[in-house]
Amino acid sequence: MMNAGAQASTQKRLNVRRMTVISILSAVSIVLSMIPFVGYIPLGPVKATIMHVPVIIGAVIEGPVVGAAVGLIFGLTSLFKAFTEPTITSFCFMNPIISVLPRVLIGIVAYYVYAGMHKLTKRIYLSGFVAGVVGSLTNTIGVMGLIYVLYADKYMKAIGQAGNAGKYILTVCGMNGIPEAIVAGILTSAVAVAMIRKSKK
Repeated sequence: MMNAGAQASTQKRLNVRRMTVISILSAVSIVLSMIPFVGYIPLGPVKATIMHVPVIIGAVIEGPVVGAAVGLIFGLTSLFKAFTEPTITSFCFMNPIISVLPRVLIGIVAYYVYAGMHKLTKRIYLSGFVAGVVGSLTNTIGVMGLIYVLYADKYMKAIGQAGNAGKYILTVCGMNGIPEAIVAGILTSAVAVAMIRKSKK
């Protein structure tokens, strides 16, 4: 058994590593948000994104607290861009319930999906892929679902669409959310899993 000093030293190393991962992935998120057509990709009235990928990777590598912290940075960049680079739908993202909350949840959900899948299958790549897909869908469904709940009519008027808001938002979720989820799954299984294996050596 470890003595108290050894336990404290191990905990300190873990905390330093987690802070380092948070710093690096947060920096990646900020840089992505600043590069046109990379972090946020305009597709008509909506924006596709790969900003959730660093959040998912952080969660898989270091746990839900790190994932939530990086997700918070993602959410804050979205909130910032809504005010500094407004579009016709930016009023939705000026509300932190939409721009920040779902992004924090990405890391928490992705971690527990990864942990659960790994416990069941013992397959790192499969677990990483599923965590990436579910984490990405958490972002899409969380953001678009909250837009529907809070701003359905105003959102439809802003984008010049008539008809059922629920059907339109589901279509957007399918067209943008599914490709984003597949990309997130592939990147998570490739990058995060390689880092996990390296840390175990």
